[in-house]
Amino acid sequence: MNEDAIAAAKDVMHRHVRALNARDAAAIAETLHFPHFRLAGETVKIWETPDSYLNDFHARAGDSWGHTEWGHLRSLQSEAGKVHLDVMVNRFDKSGQPLVSFRSLWVITRIDGVWAAQMRSSFAQDARQ
Repeated sequence: MNEDAIAAAKDVMHRHVRALNARDAAAIAETLHFPHFRLAGETVKIWETPDSYLNDFHARAGDSWGHTEWGHLRSLQSEAGKVHLDVMVNRFDKSGQPLVSFRSLWVITRIDGVWAAQMRSSFAQDARQ
């Protein structure tokens, strides 16, 4: 395991959830490589731009979404330029009550010296996830 890569990948994830919860579009975009890919069930979604990603996230999370927390971030594999993370995603409504929890595999890569999420595969139970 490459500890420096793991630390960089976890930093990306912490910055991503902070930016997501702050609804900071520019900061979210800094944590993702584009195009960005997501496999949920048998469907692959490709976001070509930050705007396309943000519009889709809000549609998936729903109007009652308040914030997201990572239940865990566990490194599964790593090398100098790529890390696979086992992630537990916990979403809460605006009053702090749980909405949904699901596991996801995130792939964090270093491209041109920048660490960001390149893709993920989700076990979300609902199409809105």
